[in-house]
Amino acid sequence: MTTFKVVVHTDWTVGTINRHIYGHFAEHLGRCIYEGLWVGEDSSIPNTKGIRNDVLEALRKLNIPNLRWPGGCFADEYHWKDGVGPRELRKRMVNTHWGGVVENNHFGTHEFFELCELLDTEPYICGNVGSGTVQEMSEWVEYMTFGGESPMANLRRENGREEPWKLKYFGVGNENWGCGGNMHPEHYADLYRNYQTYVRQYGNNRIYKVAGGANIDDYRWTEVLMRKAGNVMDGLSLHYYTIPGSWEEKKSALEFNEQDWSETMAKAFHMDELITRHSIIMDQYDPQKHVGLIVDEWGTWFLTEPGTNPGFLFQQNTMRDALVAAIHLHVFHKHCSRVHMANLAQMVNVLQAVIMTEGEQMLLTPTYHVLEMFKVHQDAEALAIHGSFGEYEGFGKKLPQVTVSASVKDAVISVSLANLDPNHEAELNVELRGSSSGYTVSGSLLAADDIHAHNTFDQPNRVAQQSLTEAQWADGILSVKLPPASVAVVRLTPDV
Repeated sequence: MTTFKVVVHTDWTVGTINRHIYGHFAEHLGRCIYEGLWVGEDSSIPNTKGIRNDVLEALRKLNIPNLRWPGGCFADEYHWKDGVGPRELRKRMVNTHWGGVVENNHFGTHEFFELCELLDTEPYICGNVGSGTVQEMSEWVEYMTFGGESPMANLRRENGREEPWKLKYFGVGNENWGCGGNMHPEHYADLYRNYQTYVRQYGNNRIYKVAGGANIDDYRWTEVLMRKAGNVMDGLSLHYYTIPGSWEEKKSALEFNEQDWSETMAKAFHMDELITRHSIIMDQYDPQKHVGLIVDEWGTWFLTEPGTNPGFLFQQNTMRDALVAAIHLHVFHKHCSRVHMANLAQMVNVLQAVIMTEGEQMLLTPTYHVLEMFKVHQDAEALAIHGSFGEYEGFGKKLPQVTVSASVKDAVISVSLANLDPNHEAELNVELRGSSSGYTVSGSLLAADDIHAHNTFDQPNRVAQQSLTEAQWADGILSVKLPPASVAVVRLTPDV
């Protein structure tokens, strides 16, 4: 077995890993909101103000920094006034994007802020540009954030909330090149300038305004938005899903071979190229990097599980998803000077979910465990890395066998690693250059005996974190051995 040699420069930081890179996304889609997060106060499932307790407890352990809502495509057909006031009087609507089911609007603005308060997370609201008006968006911001005397502030009080909420993040539309209006970038740039003007800054509340950005590699969209509206935005979004094969050839999450595996890993790494090229364009108009790149939809997208509503986008979650999550987070760390926020799609029961529910049952997915392990990087200083990372070649795809990221916070160094090779172990010698300290080593490992391994309600812990025993510190070198298709985090605490 070849031993890969990696150098972590403990005295060379390359930027702060914004904790908001670890954000989440909860859309009115399938069983994400209803059944996944919201069950109502009258449910037999234990809940706090209608929000299920078991999911809350699990999500709190992830230190979720922000939560994007109500969409997604749903945002541009959502009219916020339908979701406030007495629930029995709220307007019912058809969710035309996702399954054609009836949306009763029982989970609205007040319920969303309640969820964010219970999770101690920043709300990130996406406003309706596609089918909404400037006035509607302006009044929503007023309803949420204005503390004085006004029609919308008074309506909020009538609905039971005296004080305004704190709202930092607001998206002005979603996927306006597609489901959010099928617009050309010039048209959306003008609309964005118009709408964002009325996203008011009330009192001491300061809103970070996110413009709807490109679909994958639409670099012209980014150029037009930065040129025409870059001076009136705080963030510009980017959406990219990891889909092996073509859109039409998607398979279910459990139906893959090694060729599909290698193609999935390659598609996940494509995020690096996308961020690099979009960032180059942004740098032309914003060399100081004031405008953040907001990757507010990312993750795997496979065929829905057989027997489920295809409009609900429910898919299983295997070790393949765990590796995709690790790759993406490492890419975001690398680009932390430009990437200010990212949102995994989605939180519960939809696409690359971290949690699945079925009635009273709940389980954690492999992706959940990666985010729980990697949370040590939140708001830490990213450290420069170089070295040899091997090569995994599968069916014409040449990739590094191992991807590594490192950060330091409160003198503790965290090194996260992922072995992409589904067949071979990886052994690394990691030199901590620039430090003379001794360290105490601890670590976590996520691995399984099969790349298809996943958790079910019959076997909820088949894929779970375990102690990383193959990690030792000696003579300035951290030696780590990784099983095939695995993810690990090593913590190095300086000896006193």
